Amino acid sequence: MISRLKGIIDGIDTDSAIIDVNGVGYLVFASGRTLSRLVLGEAATLEVETHVREDHIHLYGFADTAERDWFRLLTTVQGVGAKVALAMLGIMAPDELLQAIAAADKAAITRAPGVGPKLATRILTELKDKVGNLALGAVAHQPASGGGVVADGTAPTAVADAASALVNLGYGPSEALGAVSRVAANLGEGAGVEALIQGGLKELAGTG
Repeated sequence: MISRLKGIIDGIDTDSAIIDVNGVGYLVFASGRTLSRLVLGEAATLEVETHVREDHIHLYGFADTAERDWFRLLTTVQGVGAKVALAMLGIMAPDELLQAIAAADKAAITRAPGVGPKLATRILTELKDKVGNLALGAVAHQPASGGGVVADGTAPTAVADAASALVNLGYGPSEALGAVSRVAANLGEGAGVEALIQGGLKELAGTG
C-alpha cells in the first residue's frame, strides 16, 4: 500500500493532482484545502490513503496526517464516501471539524457539498464519542488557520485547558469540549480559562 508520496507536482485539477515521483505520475484525489497548497512544478509531500476496489485503485492525498486521519474517521460513517469526506475537509480544517462535532454544530457540517441535515445528524451522532478522547489534545496542538486561534478568536490552549478542568471534575471529554467551545464563541476573543470554566459549568448545568 502507498502511504506517502514525495515528488514534483505535475498537474492540478479541481479535485485531484498529479505528482511525479521519479518519472511516474500518480493521480491523487485531494481536498480543496490541500490542493490550494500545491504549486505546479514544485516539490511536495502528500500523506496517502489507498483504496483498492475490484474495478479501480484510488489514491487520496493529504497535506498532513491530521487530515488523513479525519478522512479515515469520516468514511466510517454510513453515507460518507471519499468524495463527501474530501468536501468536508475542503471547507473545514481538522480542528474546526473537531469543534463542530464536539459542539453538535449541524449548520457547520451542512456547509459541505453533499451533506444534508439527515447525514449531518448521522455524522454528529456517530462521531461524537469517537472524537471525544482525542479532542483535548487536538485542540491544544493544532492551531487553526490564521495564527493559532479558534474560529471565535479564543486561543486553542485556553479552550483545551478549560475543557481539561471540566474533565477533571468528572465530565466526559466530548461534552466538556462542546460546552467550552460554545462559551468561547459567545465570549469572543480574549476569553480567559477561568471564564471559560465558569461558563462551561453553567452550560453543562443547563443554566448557560
